[in-house]
Amino acid sequence: MHTTYNKFPEVTVQGYDNHAWQGWSSIHSVLNTRVSTAAKTVLIVDCYPGVRLDELEQQLVTTLDTALVLNIESARRDEQALHDLLARNLTDDRVFGVLSCHHLDEFFDSDKLSQLRQQIDAVTAGLVVVYGSGAALAHPGDVLVYADLPRWEIQQRMRSGEMGNWGAANQHEDMLRRYKRAFFVEWRVFDRHKTPLLRRADFLLDTTRTNQPAMVSGEALRAGLEQTTTQPFRVVPFFDPGVWGGQWMKQQFDLDPSAANYAWCFDCVPEENSLLLRFGAVRIEIPSQDLVLLEPRALLGEKVHARFGAEFPIRFDFLDTIGGQNLSFQVHPITEYIQQQFGMHYTQDESYYILEARPGAVVYLGTKTGTDPQAMMDDLRRAGRGEKTFDDARFVNQIPAKKHDHFLIPAGTVHCSGAGTMVLEISATPYIFTFKLWDWGRLGLDGLPRPVHLEHGEKVIDWQRDTQWVHQHLVNQFEPIAEGNRWREERTGLHEREFIETRRHWFSEPVVHHTSGGVNVLNLVEGGEAIVDSPTGAFEPFTVHYAETFIIPASVGEYRISPSANTSGRPLATIKAWVRS
Repeated sequence: MHTTYNKFPEVTVQGYDNHAWQGWSSIHSVLNTRVSTAAKTVLIVDCYPGVRLDELEQQLVTTLDTALVLNIESARRDEQALHDLLARNLTDDRVFGVLSCHHLDEFFDSDKLSQLRQQIDAVTAGLVVVYGSGAALAHPGDVLVYADLPRWEIQQRMRSGEMGNWGAANQHEDMLRRYKRAFFVEWRVFDRHKTPLLRRADFLLDTTRTNQPAMVSGEALRAGLEQTTTQPFRVVPFFDPGVWGGQWMKQQFDLDPSAANYAWCFDCVPEENSLLLRFGAVRIEIPSQDLVLLEPRALLGEKVHARFGAEFPIRFDFLDTIGGQNLSFQVHPITEYIQQQFGMHYTQDESYYILEARPGAVVYLGTKTGTDPQAMMDDLRRAGRGEKTFDDARFVNQIPAKKHDHFLIPAGTVHCSGAGTMVLEISATPYIFTFKLWDWGRLGLDGLPRPVHLEHGEKVIDWQRDTQWVHQHLVNQFEPIAEGNRWREERTGLHEREFIETRRHWFSEPVVHHTSGGVNVLNLVEGGEAIVDSPTGAFEPFTVHYAETFIIPASVGEYRISPSANTSGRPLATIKAWVRS
C-alpha cells in the first residue's frame, strides 16, 4: 500500500550548500587541497568503532601523497588485556553489564602510543596520516576528520558477522553478548572521546553506506546541528523483526513484504537512530546522538539538561503484535536496583498507548489480587525449566485493550502487551533493562532460548500492584485539562513515580503549544496529516503524518499544530510527552 509515513526524514540546513561532498574522489580532492598548504601537515582521521578501516585505507589513505602513515590501533592493548580490563563491566551475564566509566587512552599501550608520537615528531616535512579509532590520542591534528556512523548500522554489521567488538575477534560470538559490550562499554567510551573532537573537527566523514561516503565541513555540521534545535524535526526510524512481531507496520508503513514480521520500530531513540542533514545536493547521515552531545541545552532545555546531562530522556517506539504473539512477560528494575547493579542513573519507566487493537486484545498488567509471590515465582521457575507452562491466567491481570487506551507501567510492575495490539511505547530512554520472566516457551530468531532473568526480576517486582491498584492508578487515567474552539486537552499520565508527563490534544482547529523550556516529543495518533508551524514565523512549517513521532527542541518555545488542508474534517489527535519539573 502507499504510505504517507516518511521513513527518511531530513533536516535541510540553510547557508552551507557548498560545504559537503559526495564520493571518495571529491573527498580526496578536498582533503588533498587542505593538507598541501604547509611544509608538514598531520592529518588525523579518528573513527567511531565500526567504521570500515579497510575501505578507508584503500579509498583514501593510500591515495594521498604521504611521508608517514600510522594506524593508531597498532598501539591498542591486545584482546586479552582488554578483556581483563573490562571484565567487571562485561560480567558473565548474556545481556546485562555495568556501564563503563573508562576513557579511551586506557585501551592503549602507553609505550606503543609514545613510540607512535615520536615517529610523528620525527617527520620534518610532508603529510603524516594517522587513522583509526582513537587516532587523536597520537596527535591533535593540523587537520582533523572524524569518521562516524550510527549505532543501528553498527548492529547490522555485527549481525551479518562482518565485525565483532572493538579490539576483539569475536564476530561470531552470540549477538546479545556483542551488543552488551558495545552498549555498556564501547559506545560510552567513544561518545566520551568524540564529543570534544566534533566540537573542533575540520570535517565529519559519513561512512554509513559501503563505498558511498559523504563529508561535511565541521563548521557546516555544527551550524546544521544548531539549526536543528530551532525547529521541529524527526530522526530516521528503523524497523526490526522479532519472534512475537506482527504485520500492521508492514502494511501501514509500506515495509518489505517478504519480511516475516516487524516487531519494533524505533522512531525516537536518539542513542540509536540516525539524523539526516541535507547540505544542498549532499545528504549526510550521522548518529542523532551527535545532536544530543553537542547541543544538549538548546535541545533538552536547561532543567532537563541539568537533570540528565547530555542524554535524551524520552523514548517513543512501536511494538507490533497484530498478527503476531504476546510480548515476553517482563518487569523493569526499580531505580535503586538499576543504579546499584548496572550503573544507570535512572530507570526504564514506560507506558503503552494503544494505536490499534484487534477484538479480544489485552494488556497483561500487574498481579491478581491475593497472588502469593512465592507461588508465582515457583510457577515461573517450573515454566522456565520446561516442566509446565506459566499459569498466567491465575497470577496476572489481563485487561482488555482498545484503540487510544493508555496503560501506565512504572518500574517494578509486571506487564506485557498481548497479541493483536499496536503499541506506541512512551518511556524513559534506558531501553535494554527488561527482565524477562516468561517467554511463552519460545526460541529467539537465532534459534537460541531467549534469556529469562528471574533472579533479577524477583528482586524488583512490586507485589502491591494488584488488580485494584492497577485499575485505580495505571489504566486510562484520563483527566480533562482545558478546551477551546474545537479542541480539548487531556492528561493521560504518566504515574507519579514516572518523570514523564503526557497530554493528548484532540483538535479540528489550530492548537498552540509551548515547550515551557523543555524538550517535547509528540506523535500524531489520529488523523492523516498535520502542520506544525511557528506563530511568529520562527521556523518553516513542518508536516507530520499519522503515526510519525517528532521532536520539538526546548529552544523553540511557542509552536502551533493545525489540521492539514488534506484532512477530511474529522478530529485529529496528538500525544505529547515532556519531563515534569
